[in-house]
This record gives sequence, structure tokens and C-alpha cells, in this order.
Amino acid sequence: MDPVTEFVKCGWQKFVGADLRGTVEALAHAVQTAGGRALLVGGCVRDWILEQSATDLDLEIFGVAPERLEALLRSFGRFDAVGKAFGVYKMAGLPLDVSLPRRERKTAPGHRGFDVEPDPLLPLRAAAERRDFTVNAILLDPLTCWIEDPCGGLADLRERRLRHTSAAFAEDPLRVLRGMQFTARFGLEPDPATVALCRTIQPEGLARERCFEEWRKLLLLGVCPSAGLAFLRGTCWVAHTPELAALIGCPQDPEWHPEGDVWDHTLHCLDAFAAHRTGDPHEDLVVGLAVLCHDFGKPLTTAFTDGRWRSPGHEGAGEGPTRAFLARLTNQSALIEDVVKLVVAHMRPMALRSTEAGPAAIRRLARDVGRLDRLLRVVEADGRGRPPLDEGDVAPWLRERAEALAVERAAPKPLVHGRDLLPHGFEPGPALGKVLRRLFEEQLDGRIEDREAGVARALEIKEEMSA
Repeated sequence: MDPVTEFVKCGWQKFVGADLRGTVEALAHAVQTAGGRALLVGGCVRDWILEQSATDLDLEIFGVAPERLEALLRSFGRFDAVGKAFGVYKMAGLPLDVSLPRRERKTAPGHRGFDVEPDPLLPLRAAAERRDFTVNAILLDPLTCWIEDPCGGLADLRERRLRHTSAAFAEDPLRVLRGMQFTARFGLEPDPATVALCRTIQPEGLARERCFEEWRKLLLLGVCPSAGLAFLRGTCWVAHTPELAALIGCPQDPEWHPEGDVWDHTLHCLDAFAAHRTGDPHEDLVVGLAVLCHDFGKPLTTAFTDGRWRSPGHEGAGEGPTRAFLARLTNQSALIEDVVKLVVAHMRPMALRSTEAGPAAIRRLARDVGRLDRLLRVVEADGRGRPPLDEGDVAPWLRERAEALAVERAAPKPLVHGRDLLPHGFEPGPALGKVLRRLFEEQLDGRIEDREAGVARALEIKEEMSA
């Protein structure tokens, strides 16, 4: 059955909890009584037609003046005028934004450079055309399930096509990055005219946090992240991310990487990562960013030597490009450090496997990366990103040993601290720090297994140092 027909038959209500559904319907009735019309619009309608749940709802109110709308909203409880000048209200305690249609006039660079004026009498088509893509410009009457589709978004959903609504699309450069993540999330094929328009847009005035949100959605929600990066390349926006652009055409040894250059490898790795997400947003974001960045060092180190393409030390060389890329997206220093640790260490498991390294080396790796389970996911995605080769046995080998040592999900912690040694004649200062460092190294070697043994060893070290 056609998805739209099925949707109209079943109704939007099946996707929404009773409290939220009741509020939307009651508010729509109140607006209708006041001579206006309330229409659900945007991502929620798109997702429902695709038989997916929607986290947030947007209700657009036509034909009701701002003052009258605020009076109506007060009867439904508390609300926040998050954008009163723009006619946007958020209902307290509910994932529901209520807004008025608005006229926009470009006044400055970037996605914030607009003069916005609420206009409840704006024609429905004009309101829809201010949105980015046609699939996000479908409107739904919650009282009748009647669908309004002034921009042809339903046909585009059927054809899995990503198409801009109007020429006004070019006024907001953030929409190119939105196209990146929409392509990855919904399996949409970019319309050639939309791609051509994106090529004329420059990323001027974009707020870092807004860009980060689009990359976050690509990694956490993208079914096929490679399609999103292909969109960036097709629109020439990959040039604005030099760390990614450098991967294109960077050669790899065909025996180890039959899939192609480093760009192709990275795309395969991202799709492999997406197929095995855990559902924990933070953990998936750390690992996803590490997979995206893991070979940023190859363009800096790749050379043809001894008849083969090689990239010695690329993992360490990737630290700088990774930091540069992430710094343009976020100021979350802890997140950046977690990702960098994984990038720098992503080849160490292979080295440990090749030498059948023992517990001490595995404990040190866990200490250096903090979470071996994260590194294992990066290694698995890296291995799966080489079709038709299989992923190899590095990750299973390391996981088995990490589990046995109880260091898969947490780095080893020192058994002995300064407070344990002060009662035994140690004084705070550099000498104590030196002793503690030696104790921890011996602990990692497996020579100290509990606090008591550590204190005894500390006394021996103290005696050695004073001799």
C-alpha cells in the first residue's frame, strides 16, 4: 500500500502518547474555534509517513494573531516564549513547539542573518517554501489527518529524493549540512538542482554548535553515513573540511585495502560503525568521531617505498588534524581528548596481536585510552572497512584478554595512593610522586596485586632511594 494512504488510514495518533496527543487535538480545536487552523509540520510529519516515531512536534498556527494565540496557550498551561519576536512558543513539559508562520528577509551572512516577522496571514505555500527541503514542508491537520503538500514533498519521499523547496534555501548555509545528515538518515538521493545550488553556497557565519549538531546527527542517526559524506563531496563542501578532503585520492596498498583510497576506506568504516551502534549517544558519538578521524594522518605519512604504499606512524600523525577538525565543531575538551586517544592508539591492538603481547602491555593500552571497549569498536569498524576482506581477529583477541584482566570498560587504577604512604614516613613532594609512579608501573606489570603489597614495595623503594 502507498505509505501516504496507509498513514491516513492509521492516523498520526498511533505515534504519539495520550497526553501529547490530547494537547495537540485540544489546541487545534481551540484554534479552529478562534477562526484559525493548526497544522503539524516538519520532521514529525515526515517521520510518521516513513512509519518512524518523532521525538518533537511542531504545530504551526495560521489565521490567529500573536496576542490571541498567547491567550489560547495560557489555557493549556505554562509555556515559554523561546522566540516571541519570531512567534515561537514551547509548551512546558511537552515536546511541542507552537509557532506562527513568518516572513524572513536576509540581512546579514550566516544562518542568523535574517529579519523575521510573524505573519499569521501568510499563505500556506509561502510558509512552506521558507523551509529547507520538500520532505520537511509537508503539513498535517491533526483533526482530520488531511495532508497539505504545497512543495511536492510526498512525491519526493516516495522517490527517496532530497530537493530544496525554493531559491531561499541558499540564504542559510547550514542547510547544506542538514542535507548531509538527511541523506544519510533517510536514504535520499540528492536532486541535481539541489546539489548545484549547494555548490554556490559558502559556509559563512555558521555557528560552531549548529554545525556540530548536524555532524552529531550524521553519526548517531545516519543509516548510511557514507551517503552523507558523498553529499558533501558532490556539493564541493568537503573542501571546507580539509582533513576529509585530503583523504580523497590518498592511495593505499591494494593487498590490504582493496576497497580503494583512504576516502573510500573511511566511508566503509563509517557504515560498519553505524551498523553496530550501541544506542548510548555519548559512547556512539566518541567512537563515531574516532572512526571518522582515524586515518587523518595518512595523507601526511603516505609514501611509495619498497614497491608498496605505506603510511608509517599515521596514527600519531593524525592527532593534529583530528584536533583541528574537532576544534571547529566543539569546545568540549573532554570529548576531543577521548577521540584523540582512540585515533592515536588505533593501530596498537594490531601490534599487540602480532607479538602476542602479555597482560602488562594490555593494561598499559587500557591506561592510555581510558576505555578499551571504545578502541575495540574503532578497530572493528576499521577491519570491516576493507571489503571484500574480513575484519580479522585483532578485536576478538584483545577483547578476550581485556575481559580477563577486567580492563575492557575501565582503565586500571593505582592500588596505592599518597594517603596510603604518609603514615609510613613518606612526605608529600616530588619524591613521593616518583615512588607512586614506579608502584603503578609495577602494578601494570602484574608485580603488585593489592594495597598491602604496594605499601611494602614502597618501603623497599624508599630504602633504595636513600641508600
